[in-house]
Amino acid sequence: MSTVSPPKKTKIAEPHRSRLYDNLVPVYQGLWPAVAKRNIRGAIAAMNISAGTEVLEVGVGTGLSLDSYPHDIRLTGVDLSESMLAEAEQLIEQKQWNHVNVLPMNAERLTFSDNSFDVVTSFHTISVVSKPRSMMSEMVRVCRPGGKILMVNHFRSENSLIAKVVDSAGNITRRLGWRTDLDLRDVVAGLPLRFDRCYKPTPLSFFTIMQATVTKSDDATA
Repeated sequence: MSTVSPPKKTKIAEPHRSRLYDNLVPVYQGLWPAVAKRNIRGAIAAMNISAGTEVLEVGVGTGLSLDSYPHDIRLTGVDLSESMLAEAEQLIEQKQWNHVNVLPMNAERLTFSDNSFDVVTSFHTISVVSKPRSMMSEMVRVCRPGGKILMVNHFRSENSLIAKVVDSAGNITRRLGWRTDLDLRDVVAGLPLRFDRCYKPTPLSFFTIMQATVTKSDDATA
């Protein structure tokens, strides 16, 4: 009697758990600031974050964005890569930033209590986690009612021609640990969010800046 072997499961790259992710730190530091920092700085400035605001950044990495925030807030950054966090901690020590704290944490399973922060941000992270929807849900959960969500990331273009071209690179980018076909509408569907702004910094930019208000009630969780 013959038996049929079960099909092999395709293993999806999870960059936070891979050696490749840690090896990317030098490349990240060398190239990424020139690409990303201008958009991040402008997006944070547009938020007009007031003194004393409690802010969480999910996927803080090496601390690329930290000097873009006001210094009179309370800022917590989390990331799963301990090698990247080591770089962020060194930067915090060098700059003597007493308002910043970074912690190792999984973006898909934040350990903070509900409604812990006034503002939750994330930059170029949601397309490298294995469960983007879980990460977005967690960001909303830990943000207070009426609080703000700020995200800068590449999302799938609404232009079908551009989307098709970019999607064609998906097999390559997924092997490196990030995806190009993430649809913002799928990520936020059903979550208690109201879009305040959703735009590209320049007409030809690959990146989208999304600012939203959390609309859940005081006794609700996301």
